[in-house]
Amino acid sequence: MTVYFTQDHEWIAVDGDVGTVGITDFAQGQLGDITFVDLPEAGRALAKGDDAAVVDSVKTAADVYSPVSGTVTEANAALADAPELVNSDPEKSGWLFRLALANGGELAGLMDRAAYDAYVAGL
Repeated sequence: MTVYFTQDHEWIAVDGDVGTVGITDFAQGQLGDITFVDLPEAGRALAKGDDAAVVDSVKTAADVYSPVSGTVTEANAALADAPELVNSDPEKSGWLFRLALANGGELAGLMDRAAYDAYVAGL
């Protein structure tokens, strides 16, 4: 499984033609305590950069953008009862949604972990 990152602080873990999407640890730290997550429905088609989800926190609400184009196959149902998973484990059990990739070539425009870490260090 390969993980990619966006400048908007989303991550996507790709396994074959399926990507699991969430927000980074940096992003959840900036948001503070997550109180609610509005997730996309299965079957929704997303283009790269589309608003895909909304994460509400005690500080603000933040849009989550789709890092690549694809069709949503699943949302993380556990977040309905435990949105705090996005804070406690943002890059594992706090994932937001999965999608079937429409164009794997779009991954080439994303960052790997080292490039993302360097990007965040420069903020």
